[in-house]
Amino acid sequence: MPINVARIDDRLIHGQVITTWVKNYNIEQVLVINDKVANDKVQQSVLTMSAPPELKVLVFGVQQFIEILKKTPIKKRTMLLFTNSIDVHALVTGGLELEKLNVGGMRMQEGRHQLSRAVSVTPEEEQAFKNLIEKNVIVEVQMVPKDPVVLLKTLIN
Repeated sequence: MPINVARIDDRLIHGQVITTWVKNYNIEQVLVINDKVANDKVQQSVLTMSAPPELKVLVFGVQQFIEILKKTPIKKRTMLLFTNSIDVHALVTGGLELEKLNVGGMRMQEGRHQLSRAVSVTPEEEQAFKNLIEKNVIVEVQMVPKDPVVLLKTLIN
């Protein structure tokens, strides 16, 4: 399964994703996995317009993507893009084989506490990260590919 990058970035598709992650990994398609975005046609249009024309962008709800994975192998060089760890954990529990998860940005908001400069989590998101780590998913915090990698397990209790 050619999932080349699985990344959490609550901004989803933006300049940094396109100019660094997509280019560095020669990504052919970005699959945004998020229930809220899957039900928002306007946000889907914005995401599609944010990407260069040669980059395919598709949006799926979490359960919808679990069902697709059961029937359809991914053949293109792919980046999975999420807004939170709860959705990633649901996919891994639902059968997605994932070796590594990159965490780029989860903004500080009410009800969240900071793990690093760019990563803030709710208690539920923190537990989802712990569950992923227990399932042997390597969770790395890294804003751009040239930044040093910090293992998330060193930032949580």
